[in-house]
Amino acid sequence: MGFFMFGLGEDIGIDLGTASVLVYIKGKGIVLKEPSVVAMDTSTKTLLAVGEEARRMLGRTPGNIVAIRPLRDGVISDYNMTERMLRYFLDKICKRRIFKPRVIICVPSGVTEVEERAVIDAAMQAGASKTYLIEEPIAAAIGAGIDISRPCGNMIVDIGGGTTDIAVISLGGIVVSESIKVAGDKFDEAIIKYIRKKHNILIGERTAEDMKIKIGCVFKGGGGEYEEKSMDIRGRSLVSGLPKTITVTSGEMLEAFDESAASIVEAVKAVLENTPPELVGDISTYGILMTGGGSLVSGLDRLIAHETGIGTRVAEDAVSCVAIGTGKALENISFLQESKSRRN
Repeated sequence: MGFFMFGLGEDIGIDLGTASVLVYIKGKGIVLKEPSVVAMDTSTKTLLAVGEEARRMLGRTPGNIVAIRPLRDGVISDYNMTERMLRYFLDKICKRRIFKPRVIICVPSGVTEVEERAVIDAAMQAGASKTYLIEEPIAAAIGAGIDISRPCGNMIVDIGGGTTDIAVISLGGIVVSESIKVAGDKFDEAIIKYIRKKHNILIGERTAEDMKIKIGCVFKGGGGEYEEKSMDIRGRSLVSGLPKTITVTSGEMLEAFDESAASIVEAVKAVLENTPPELVGDISTYGILMTGGGSLVSGLDRLIAHETGIGTRVAEDAVSCVAIGTGKALENISFLQESKSRRN
């Protein structure tokens, strides 16, 4: 999910995602990238930290301090904290703003009206004067450099922290789309569950994410790029209650990720099945484009290519595509107004 604003003299885009917040300034590119985490003191209700500083507190806080992620599965789960986090980032970027900024918000393609309203309200409360909406796959496609206005089918698979958005885009609009709540976070959860079940060891979210990045893997075949990796992790033994170190391999990650990866592949196939034949022809020619941090899990592109028979590639700057695309979309305000009116 992303928020974008036009400041005085410079356009600013904020991709407010389940896992991280990216800020895009026209002419400067991405100027800020921080985790979507807020730490607060529950007794005084004061905000203690936002972003990277708050992320370091996850799972390490004393009783009166909580570190929370206010967005889950691509939508706002804690309205008040989302608004405070948003206000913090807006203040950080436009310290001396005189006018209220206009904001464009990026939402997952399967978002409900109630969820849309919550996002718009949070932006307005945080200091926006006007709010526009743009769908995530459209922003990702623009950010990846695709000319979406052409009468030609492009397939985008955007895997973020909370949602995977799959869409076929032609003539500037979404023809078929699917949004599932299986993405980066679910991969982390799968690791925690697997390590608990197989090794009787409890690990935290940060350790799981670290494992996903370093040794995560979802596909062995295709081009011989698979390489067995291993890493040592520390956790708490559920048997003795004491710290324990074990070595985990990428082969085990393959097992842990099996279900989540299969869900993403099934959703991709479902979208292809509902796509008009002419556009499927285009997609076969141009291939499937993957964006978002979740697309960087080793072998995911090869797995989709293997299962669909269509060439699949990960966008060059996969993590920043949505933020860059929304920043670029600011330049075409009439398109935004049109897409907003289509959604209302």
